[in-house]
Amino acid sequence: MSQDDVPESLRAAADADRPRGILTPSDRDFLLGRKTDYTDHSKKQKRNRIRRRVRNAILDFSILFEYMEERDRNTVFDPDDEERDAYTQGITDMLAFLHLGTMGYHTPFKDMLSEGVGKAEQRLAGSNYRMVNVEFNVDPVGQIDVDEVIEKLENEEFAQLTDEELRAFVRLLTMSDEFSPEATREEIKDRVDEYTDRVTESAAARERKLEELTN
Repeated sequence: MSQDDVPESLRAAADADRPRGILTPSDRDFLLGRKTDYTDHSKKQKRNRIRRRVRNAILDFSILFEYMEERDRNTVFDPDDEERDAYTQGITDMLAFLHLGTMGYHTPFKDMLSEGVGKAEQRLAGSNYRMVNVEFNVDPVGQIDVDEVIEKLENEEFAQLTDEELRAFVRLLTMSDEFSPEATREEIKDRVDEYTDRVTESAAARERKLEELTN
């Protein structure tokens, strides 16, 4: 696989000149299929080494959480603007990897996620008395009533649209032969200023009404 064959979302991660992380440059070439002259034995060895590094990387996070200085952690999570999208994608894929990898694990992912967020909140508060409720559910998006969604849109009943309806409707829209990402982008950009003006006007009207009611 050449750099041109890599999906846009993976371009930064797959950059051949990127320094070593959990994976060495050689590991990346192996997983991306850039280097294929491996024997069956060397492939097995390569996969074993990658597995060991991933396992040890997971254990390293216990040390990073407990002992990495706050200023260093903050620097890690403050990428340059041109790297921000790729970095966000990396964090998203890291969570996806953990969720997928812990399917069938003896401790459910949601329990580990809840405990991890709780520990972070206690660290922020500097107290073990900081208690938080962390909810995590995976609910599949079911069928939607397209006519009902269209009716809500026609009547500008946007607040009545559920998250499930929005996600499913957008997915269905992108599947349509009539949908053009470029045309949609330009049309929405053209309407952003108008939308912003209306939001500003509504906020100003609210403040005026609030002032009338409280004076």
